[in-house]
Amino acid sequence: MMFDSKATDAQPVSARAEATRPLHAPSDHPKILPAKVGVLLANLGTPDNYDYWSMRRYLNEFLSDKRVIDYSPWVWQPLLQLIILTKRPFSSGEAYKSIWNHEAGESPLMTITKSQTAKIRAELEKTYGDDVVVDFCMRYGTPSTRSKVRELAEKGCRKIVFFPLYPQYAGATTATANDQFFRALMDEKWQPPVRTVPAYFDRPSYIKALAGSVTRAYDEMEEKPDILVCSYHGVPQRYLTEGDPYHCQCQKTTRLLKEELGWDDDKITTTFQSRFGPEEWLKPYTVEEVARLAEQGKRKIAVIAPAFSADCIETLEEINEEIRESFEEAGGEKFTYIPCLNDDGAHVEALAEVISENLKGWLR
Repeated sequence: MMFDSKATDAQPVSARAEATRPLHAPSDHPKILPAKVGVLLANLGTPDNYDYWSMRRYLNEFLSDKRVIDYSPWVWQPLLQLIILTKRPFSSGEAYKSIWNHEAGESPLMTITKSQTAKIRAELEKTYGDDVVVDFCMRYGTPSTRSKVRELAEKGCRKIVFFPLYPQYAGATTATANDQFFRALMDEKWQPPVRTVPAYFDRPSYIKALAGSVTRAYDEMEEKPDILVCSYHGVPQRYLTEGDPYHCQCQKTTRLLKEELGWDDDKITTTFQSRFGPEEWLKPYTVEEVARLAEQGKRKIAVIAPAFSADCIETLEEINEEIRESFEEAGGEKFTYIPCLNDDGAHVEALAEVISENLKGWLR
C-alpha cells in the first residue's frame, strides 16, 4: 500500500515507522512522521455523567448551537441560561441515569461509538493496512472534534476524511458537525486537505442492513406487528421550506426500506419525534401517532429509528419509555422497539464501504 502523494518521496508508508527528515533537507530540519490518511467519525455527543453540572455543561453547549436553535441570541440566551438550564439538567439527568452504562461509566452512545470505531478500523485495515488512522469525536462534549483533529495531525495524517454518522442530512446534525470540523482546521499550522462524507440515506448496503434488522426482529416474534413505525428525529417544519432536505431524505429511506422488505404501503409509516419549543415541527409526531394507531385498532406495533446510527437517549429512553407509554395508554398491547444498527456487522460493512469510496484517489 502506498500513500498517493509526491510529497512522501514515493516511499511505502508501511515501511516507515518513525519520524524522519525529508530527503535533501538540512540537518536542523524538523523530523516528519510518515504520511497517513485520517478517518474521523463524528456523532452528536454525550454528557460525561448524569449529575446536574455535567448535564448543564452538555446542554449549554448543545442548545447554544445556532444550527440547533436558530432564534436570536438576545431572546434565546436569557431564556436558556435563566430558566431552561436551571431545570432541564435534572430531568435530562434522570433520563440518562435510566439508560446509563454504569459498568463502563459512560452513556450507551459512547459505548456503541467506541465499538463501531474499533470494528470499522479493523475492516479498513484489511484493505489499507496501517496507512489509515480511524478515530471518533463528538460534536458536543468529549472527545471534542478539535482534540481529535489535533491528534490525527500529531499521528502524521496529511489528509482527513470526516464522516458525520447521520444517514440523512440535516443542518442541525450533519452541517453543525462539519462546521465544528472546519473550525478545528483553523487551528492547524499545516492544514490537511479534507473530504466530508455526504448523507447515505439511500445507499443500498445501508437499506439492506436496516431491512435485515427488521427481518431478524420479526422472525423472533410469534405474532407479527400490525405496522412498522419509522421514527425519525424531528426538526422545525420551516426548515423544510428553507431548503433543508432532511424531510425528503427520511421519506425516501422509509420507501426504500419498504421496497427492500417487499411490503405494502399499509405495513410501514414515517413519523418524527423529539419536538422542542412552541413552533410546529415535522409531522406526524411519533408520540401522538402511536396513540392514534392504537385507537384505530393497531394493537401490535414495532418502532425503528433509521436516523440514528447508534442507540442513545432518544431511542432508549424516549422511544422505549415515553412513546411506548403513549401507545399502551391508548390501548396498544404489544410494543416492540427494534434497536439501531449500532455495531452490527452489516452496518459496519456499509460504513466502511462509504469510507472506502471517499478514500479513492488518496490511497492506492
